[in-house]
Amino acid sequence: MDMKLSLPLLLLGLLFLAAPSFSQAPAPEAFLGYPLGARFTPHDKLVAYFREVARTSPEMVKLEQYGKTYEGRPLVLAFIASPDNLRKLEDIRQNNLRLAGILKNGTADEAGPVIVWLSYNVHGNEPASSEAAMKTLYALVDPAEPRTKEWLKNTVVVIDPCINPDGRDRYVNWYNDVVAATPDANPDAREHREPWPHGRTNHYNFDLNRDWAWQTQVETRQRLTRYNDWLPQVHVDYHEQGYNAPYYFAPAAEPYHDVITPWQREFQVTIGKNNAKYFDRNGWLYFTRQEFDLFYPSYGDTYPIYNGAIGMTFEQGGIGAGLAIQTADGDTLTLKERIEHHFTTGLSTIEVASQNAGRLVKEFHHYFEEAVTHPQGEYKAYFVKNDSFGDRMERMKTFLDRNRIEWVKVNSGTYSGVDYETGRTATFKAGPGDIVINTNQPKSNLVRVLFERQSRISDSITYDITAWSVPFVYGVQAYGLGDYVSGGRGGDNAAPLTVAETGEAGGRYAYAVRWTGMQPVRFLGQLLLKGVKVRYAERPFQSSGVSFDRGTLLITVTSNKEIKDSLWSIVSAAANKTGVTLYPIASGFVEKGADFGSDLVHLVHKPRVAVLTGEDVNSQEAGEVWHLFEQEIGYPVTMIDAQDFGQVQWKNFDVVVLPNGYYKFMEDKNSTDLFRSWIRDGGRVVAIENAVAQLAKLDWGLRSKNGGDKKEEDKDKRDDEYGYLHRYADREREEAANSVPGSIYRVELDNTHPLAFGYPDHYYSLKLDDEVYEYLHEGGWNVGVLRKNNYVSGFTGNKVKERLKDGLIFGVQEMGRGSVVYLADDPLFRSFWENGKLLFCNAVFLVGQ
Repeated sequence: MDMKLSLPLLLLGLLFLAAPSFSQAPAPEAFLGYPLGARFTPHDKLVAYFREVARTSPEMVKLEQYGKTYEGRPLVLAFIASPDNLRKLEDIRQNNLRLAGILKNGTADEAGPVIVWLSYNVHGNEPASSEAAMKTLYALVDPAEPRTKEWLKNTVVVIDPCINPDGRDRYVNWYNDVVAATPDANPDAREHREPWPHGRTNHYNFDLNRDWAWQTQVETRQRLTRYNDWLPQVHVDYHEQGYNAPYYFAPAAEPYHDVITPWQREFQVTIGKNNAKYFDRNGWLYFTRQEFDLFYPSYGDTYPIYNGAIGMTFEQGGIGAGLAIQTADGDTLTLKERIEHHFTTGLSTIEVASQNAGRLVKEFHHYFEEAVTHPQGEYKAYFVKNDSFGDRMERMKTFLDRNRIEWVKVNSGTYSGVDYETGRTATFKAGPGDIVINTNQPKSNLVRVLFERQSRISDSITYDITAWSVPFVYGVQAYGLGDYVSGGRGGDNAAPLTVAETGEAGGRYAYAVRWTGMQPVRFLGQLLLKGVKVRYAERPFQSSGVSFDRGTLLITVTSNKEIKDSLWSIVSAAANKTGVTLYPIASGFVEKGADFGSDLVHLVHKPRVAVLTGEDVNSQEAGEVWHLFEQEIGYPVTMIDAQDFGQVQWKNFDVVVLPNGYYKFMEDKNSTDLFRSWIRDGGRVVAIENAVAQLAKLDWGLRSKNGGDKKEEDKDKRDDEYGYLHRYADREREEAANSVPGSIYRVELDNTHPLAFGYPDHYYSLKLDDEVYEYLHEGGWNVGVLRKNNYVSGFTGNKVKERLKDGLIFGVQEMGRGSVVYLADDPLFRSFWENGKLLFCNAVFLVGQ
């Protein structure tokens, strides 16, 4: 053997052995055992495929589990990049945050790759996108796709294959169970008639595509943590719409919020034209600039836009389509086609981002530089007053922190600014716990959108609510300032220590807890579950020089003799867990107000609560109530199908919650007589939105104001010589004149009533309809009423605005030993209307006690 020849061969062999050995990633059909589009893929197999591609292509793919759903399913992200970029992925992430001004260490490099984030299947019953995610992933790593490798040289792609696994599996498991051996394309087939509550929402029936900014759900909070860790330049949110609709992609429809930059508008058109090129080539129908606007800040397109990205929604026709369905024009739409359309726009977006990577990164950097040096808007800072003993400020600061919005504590001094409540300039002094959100910060545009008192809307025809100003959402007093305010995030302002922290235990007559927010509600719930007897004060009182307001909780030793030895440990543990302050009370003889033995101090009976749900009920609004009890209060609730009304032993319940819906049992006289009898025997009802409208038809004492007004409007229209001469093209705008797509109104409160304990003399409500009720008379309490000129913010049609005045919004009607609480507006809207939660809890725990 020639040694000179064998040595190079030996070295080559050693290098081969030392090199990492990667097998080729399998195509989806090879891994799944069926071609994409032949059936729906359950979430566990979807994740398994992503894990397999990451295992077989570790030089290009990194898979990260970023959390779990309420039902325990994994939430994952796939990072796909060139081998060189994947090795320095963390450096790329940190550089991107320097470009955004979030990280202050080091110098930002505009030569870094562009980051494209693709989010799939936020609505579980829009399932084609997760199937397309697998095809997209494979195309990015497939050696036979050289064009994608070229794109990845300057592009990092992030894929979230399924934002809503619980909803997806709810739909997929149902569909796979009912689909015919040969999919039935007839729209009347049961495989196209998904049952309540449908797969759109998560475990608690929340629409995760309305939750980006508010982050009320665990899936959103975990995802937004990672999103804000990266802040991509491009984000696409994949959806499906009704199966008769063609494909939709950007540019979006008006209204655009005016913080959206010319560059963001321009590049939406660039992406749209690139998508159109491929759709035209294939002869596929599509539309742009209609229906899907860019205004409400909590969507998967707007939230990224307000955080510097080119944010877009892509919509494929397909809800209810199953594997195949016959459309209105006689064609058959298949899952395979839906997948192909989403796959095409995914690759098209990556392509055009790669072609414009340098400009995208440069404009991204410029966006955040401008946010810091030249913030938009009429105010330079937002001053928020602390709510003294309440937890509203703490909840709002948590919201700010989750969105990486900078805020500072305020130095003492006198300031001048526009009062959010009056809209007029006022002078005020800073107090302990006050904070300021200055707008010269990276999140400046998001701050402006979330805090603006008046929403600036360029077109009244919009897809969602039109008002959401954070001070009104949280019920805090705020001012818009014309100058920046200095401050810091140093040590917390002094606050009363809980008795648990001071170590004081025995020898007290009672302990008091102020009723000022959700912390006391959680505290009360825990004590009731532990068998502790709790009272509340109907009137303000003073003890040892300390003043307490209505609703204050009282835990007396004499009322809890059976658990006297363990009372302190139970109460202190609950106080520490919920964060309330315990005030020791030395005597039941008070200096002002009613003594603790008075009939003005009421025992809180532990309520056994039922919530009606099922097909009669709006699933998302039933979910709001369910989520509040289980995740925020920690108090048990029984969910009952409304269609089982006649089979329920109502004597086993004290409180029944009727979320927004249309209840069939209310159309049956025997059922309503039974219901009324249960109320008169001591039952308590909490009715919300349309449930109130239905009760108003039962002649129990509540009546709607609007029936007569609308008839008068119709009469005026008949008398108008032009009344019937409508332009067909104006039909949407005429409808808008009679609409209330989510506007803020000031409601005057009687805060001496238990329903309004813990509130000032007013409340800011989100109006979603034109319902106003006549004032209650005998046996009724008009707790929350609309006066004339109580409009605050958002779009309200000019015809509706005339009707929204001089009527009841929140009321309590006493019936025998029971009561009905009427909540004409939803105080729990999407669980982000934080200031309404205490109102609902008052209805459950305090009213009727």
